[in-house]
Amino acid sequence: MLNKLDTFVNFHQQALNVRENRQNILAANIANSDTPNYQARDIDFKVELNKAINSQHTFNNIKLNATSPNHFQLNAMGSTNYNLLYRIPYQSSADGNTVEMDQERTAFMDNSIHYQSSLTFLGEQFKNLIAVLQQG
Repeated sequence: MLNKLDTFVNFHQQALNVRENRQNILAANIANSDTPNYQARDIDFKVELNKAINSQHTFNNIKLNATSPNHFQLNAMGSTNYNLLYRIPYQSSADGNTVEMDQERTAFMDNSIHYQSSLTFLGEQFKNLIAVLQQG
């Protein structure tokens, strides 16, 4: 049973790490929505989660490429192996910024909900384990 619990916890631990890093990327996109020539970034969650589960390595800090000193930097981004992708805008802007606030807000909320779900699943699994242990 503990082996199953370890596998379950490890999956959610890795998912939480990737979701946290994605949240930071999305927050940077939103923060730079008015920065000329800022290119919105994101990661492919499924690909990055699979890499995190398979590699089990520690996370190092990386920084995004800033084209202006006014850009926010992400200090705790996670693995240097993350493949940061450029987001393709549905409608181009005159200043070259590719951040579309509706898309960013939707991705931010979706990521937040999934993050909270992982925390809830973990909490329930630990509650079940404690209940089993207390009953003997």
